[in-house]
Amino acid sequence: MSLLLSIVMPAYNEEEVIEVVVRQWTDMLARRFPTENTRLIVVNDGSRDNTGAILDQIKERYPKLMVVHQPNGGHGNAVVNGYRQAVALDSEYVFQTDSDDQFVTEDFEKLWARRNDSPFILGYREERYDAFARLIITRILRFSIAFIYGTYIMDSNIPFRLIRGSFLRRLLAQLPTPTPFAPNIFLAVMAKKAGYNTFDIPITHKERQTGTVSILKWKLLKVCMQSFKELAQFRFDLGSKVKALKSPEPVAA
Repeated sequence: MSLLLSIVMPAYNEEEVIEVVVRQWTDMLARRFPTENTRLIVVNDGSRDNTGAILDQIKERYPKLMVVHQPNGGHGNAVVNGYRQAVALDSEYVFQTDSDDQFVTEDFEKLWARRNDSPFILGYREERYDAFARLIITRILRFSIAFIYGTYIMDSNIPFRLIRGSFLRRLLAQLPTPTPFAPNIFLAVMAKKAGYNTFDIPITHKERQTGTVSILKWKLLKVCMQSFKELAQFRFDLGSKVKALKSPEPVAA
């Protein structure tokens, strides 16, 4: 059974908002694709609060919801496991977003409208409501990618992206192991270096109203350094990875 679209959504300690976010995105799927087979795949990344229990309680009310529970492995690990679930379901398109209610469903249409133009399309948080330290780290990573790889991506780690399923399968096969801390950056770099236009479409980013950010202060600097190290090491393998991706990718009609 193939799917037109799967939405991948990692979740960690979002008990205050998880049902609201699930309702928003499943309503969007039902409204936008009333006759198509679609799924919202929520990966509960070992939440310590009631996020997992709430997801299990509500899944019968939301037929498009698929819940995956895993031990805590971090946001990147949950994203990749969600991607693998979507690929295993033979999803024609895979969209990824977060569960913290900082994005709006209406912006999905901006990316969906460009789906025939590229197999890998990114949003871009033009006005970003995050802690100052996170904004600085994002800027550092942006220029690090430009320095290491000679390519400029506005928001390479954004959790608001649309990927053609067949291309995502190929990207995942080239992802380094073990899974990097921020795999979405690696996927974006590979897609860009393979010659695909990521578009960097401006989208709305809202201020977080509930929950807490899981990585703050010194830990944020630590993971930034880890990401920089992983990206620097990956540059030695990038040529072969990109070559594997450069075989023609058919554009959907």
